[in-house]
Amino acid sequence: MAFSKAAGLRVVRVEGLSMLPALRPGDRLLVGPGRVRAGDLVVARHGDLLVVKRAAFRQDGGWWLESDNQRAPGRRDSWDFGAVPDDRILGRVLFRYWPLSRSEHPSEQ
Repeated sequence: MAFSKAAGLRVVRVEGLSMLPALRPGDRLLVGPGRVRAGDLVVARHGDLLVVKRAAFRQDGGWWLESDNQRAPGRRDSWDFGAVPDDRILGRVLFRYWPLSRSEHPSEQ
């Protein structure tokens, strides 16, 4: 996942198939700060990686993050590494801005 940051907002490029059908490889997302709620798509730091996942529920002082596509090759989420502490959640997905034909909030598809 590519990542850049400006004024509290982050631009993220999706890689991999773990968030199909909501997100596809190459989708560009605008990520920003805000209160996370169950069902939100979030970007989190896991070791040296950034991951975009769905916040499922609170557990052990963090968020249980899940892939929408549990059968994706190489899929990694809280089923593998447990709940993600709040300080590793970098922000919520505000909307997908690319490709233009799919520019909307990904949870609305």
